[in-house]
Amino acid sequence: MKTNEIVLGGLLTALALVIPMAFGGILSIVIPPFSATLAAHVPIMLSMTISPLTAIMVGLGSSLGFLIKLGPIIAARALVHVVFGFVGALLYKKGKPFYQILLITLPIHGIGEALIVLPFGLSLYDAGLVVGIGTMLHHAIDSVISLGVLKQLTLVKKSFTSP
Repeated sequence: MKTNEIVLGGLLTALALVIPMAFGGILSIVIPPFSATLAAHVPIMLSMTISPLTAIMVGLGSSLGFLIKLGPIIAARALVHVVFGFVGALLYKKGKPFYQILLITLPIHGIGEALIVLPFGLSLYDAGLVVGIGTMLHHAIDSVISLGVLKQLTLVKKSFTSP
């Protein structure tokens, strides 16, 4: 990993830890057995624009944050961030537009989280419809936030590099 990837990954990992720990109750939506913390996917989504290893690092940090705040089942669901983040980063590296990557990774994320909760005794309805569809809706909301943040970061970068 390059130094800038490590630094940016560290900053995004810090956000991935802080969002569930500091805002887990405030920005949470709970429809049992589903829970979501708004903006929690933004760090992993942004990390996809840096590198696959950065996405893995941020995904692991996200899972750790959820483990500390909400316990092992939510942390296990958050491990799916590593998978969809890695896939998204590979697609970004190949030149796919960011919005397409967010759409492509949406079903990976939703189905992944639904499969994670099945061994914990949830019915197929609760796992598939409530957790799977809920995760996809959450992914879509956080995708819109990520697109806006990335656009602003790109504008800031241009203002620092233009003469």
